[in-house]
Amino acid sequence: MAHTITVLTLQLAQAIGLYLFAVGLGIALYPARWAGFVEELERSPLLTLVGGAAAFWVGAAILIVHHHTLDTLALVVTLFGMVAVVKGLLILAFPVPLFAFYRPFQRHMRIIGIVALVGGAVLFLCGFTGRADAFPQGVV
Repeated sequence: MAHTITVLTLQLAQAIGLYLFAVGLGIALYPARWAGFVEELERSPLLTLVGGAAAFWVGAAILIVHHHTLDTLALVVTLFGMVAVVKGLLILAFPVPLFAFYRPFQRHMRIIGIVALVGGAVLFLCGFTGRADAFPQGVV
């Protein structure tokens, strides 16, 4: 069971975990379709703009309400928000080199999907079964 300081950390862990699980399942089941997603995103300036903006704003929303790293689960949630912000900004500012960086990973989509699926399941379960305490166990 995960211990954290705020209920918000548990709720965000559940939401992020569920998202990663669903995306991971989709990638693991249909790797060629997801590899094509990156190619389509690269061809369309509008999709690049929308995708980059969406990643930025989702990450920014997470960081606005959750920006502490007092325990492991809180650190993971905060890092997810930070990675989303950086990824969104990189997609917006440097799409061509970023897509070139992603291209070699397209051959390993099924593995990427399985990693996301397992990581999402673990994160969701940590959020679902975790406990929020104002003080860590043993302090009071």
